[in-house]
Amino acid sequence: MSEIPQLLLLFAVGSIAGFINVMAGGGSTITLPTLIFLGLDSALANGTNRIAIIIQNIFAIFSFKQQKVHRFKQSLQLAFWTLPGAVVGAIVAIRLTDVWFQRILGIIMVGIIISMFFSPVKDNKEKDGAEKLNWLVYPAMLGMGFYGGFIQVGVGFLLMAALYHLLHLNLVFVNVHKVFIVFFYTIPALAIFVWSGNVNWVMGLSLAAGNAFGGWWSAQFAVKGGERIIRIVLSIAILIMALKLFGLF
Repeated sequence: MSEIPQLLLLFAVGSIAGFINVMAGGGSTITLPTLIFLGLDSALANGTNRIAIIIQNIFAIFSFKQQKVHRFKQSLQLAFWTLPGAVVGAIVAIRLTDVWFQRILGIIMVGIIISMFFSPVKDNKEKDGAEKLNWLVYPAMLGMGFYGGFIQVGVGFLLMAALYHLLHLNLVFVNVHKVFIVFFYTIPALAIFVWSGNVNWVMGLSLAAGNAFGGWWSAQFAVKGGERIIRIVLSIAILIMALKLFGLF
């Protein structure tokens, strides 16, 4: 495939992935295989994908801000705890996960679907994140940072589940925190991939343009559609990812 069709393909794939990532998660299950298909090895694809993640979330953050839906002070407080884990995770991110880890992750994804629909938490629709944080969220963020720095795939699902259950938030505000946290910890993770020479800037910026486009509109859609539409999109995305990890999709 010549360069221009490659870049157009990456923009198209990025647009879809950006929309899915901001609304739910799992967009990297599309972008990483695409980058590998276009000739990048696993480590190079992993690093290149981080450019798109950062730019996508910058656009999503500004989209949420434009709609006056944000809690940046609390988002920063949460994001800070992901940094040590993200640095360590990126350092050990030599290659993609093995088959057994994929199967375990598939089980986790199914568990998240069940927990989102059968949670004992009540009245989440009234909670916007202004309450005092549950202390358990801090070690959870440390673990999320490690996982996101290492592999990134599916971290949006795990972050949403942690924030939803530990902080009892409306899913719209869960999304607001998620995009800010992922943006924040991806900065040092990307720096490590750049330092190790595992970034293709041309492909990464083409993918990022698509991710930014999809991420911006996804944030608009999330606020207008509310918690119900996020729950539906999240569950569909998780189910597709789980089936893919089990080799059934």
